[in-house]
Amino acid sequence: MKRINILLAAVFLMALNVFAWQEVFVLTAPRLLKVDFLSVGQGDSEFIETPQGHQILIDGGPDSTVLGKLNSLLPFWDKTIDVVILTHPEKDHMAGILDVLQRYKVNYFLWTGVVKTDAENKQLAALLKEVSTARSPLLAKLSKTQPTKVLTVNAGEQIGAGDVLIDILFPFEDLAGKEIKNTSNDTCLVARLTYGKDSFLFTGDIDSAAEKEIAEKENIASDVLKIAHHGSKYSTSDLFLEAVKPKIAVIEVGKNSYGHPTTEVLNRLEKFGIQIKRTDKDGDVKLLSDGNKIKLEN
Repeated sequence: MKRINILLAAVFLMALNVFAWQEVFVLTAPRLLKVDFLSVGQGDSEFIETPQGHQILIDGGPDSTVLGKLNSLLPFWDKTIDVVILTHPEKDHMAGILDVLQRYKVNYFLWTGVVKTDAENKQLAALLKEVSTARSPLLAKLSKTQPTKVLTVNAGEQIGAGDVLIDILFPFEDLAGKEIKNTSNDTCLVARLTYGKDSFLFTGDIDSAAEKEIAEKENIASDVLKIAHHGSKYSTSDLFLEAVKPKIAVIEVGKNSYGHPTTEVLNRLEKFGIQIKRTDKDGDVKLLSDGNKIKLEN
């Protein structure tokens, strides 16, 4: 009996030793930034997880496809997203956000606040009002579930998430409460994410005129460029590519009747020697960064 007890004790100590080494391995593992460009059809959606575990969703695509993507990226019990950024309230970027707001607790919702009066934008306005209002402050405090903070942003704002910084580069003016017809090109939110020496530029649907404005006023050199407007010929100008100098270009695109991505854009990217990834051909484009080097996971 004594021998059995000694044997059990030895096994227990070995198990503890293995566990300890596992803990050391976890603690010394590289701290990685994960940026996933999601294949959601003809639309945009990017999911970011910082080395400290912050979760950021930029746009939600044209339908509820984004929910399935989030289910595969997050543990089943995790129904909270730290930050949701809406570049502009057009269906191919916004429709999935409506589903996200109904299924997930969003801590911060960032957008330009530009006004549109179609049915989907009215639904967005209603949802933002609902999630940003505490029905019962006492219950919210007890459950530690606070209302969503809805913030309108423009150029000059900065979001800090641990070691990751997101700078808002465009639009240059405050558009909150303004009704503007062309919300894609004139009002689209543009953001640049940096982690150590690595950088990512998210361009929404801006056109070449907005690209020129941004290139003249901002530092936009970035390792990864999210191609604007799904590869429309009216975006991704030579001037813009010269300013960004990306190593990797990601085109978020699906089956469409617009000819996206256009031959003009693909030729420009090839001329500059930029590696091209497309969600219609490659599926989700997953990138990892340790702050010094970016690696394609797929």
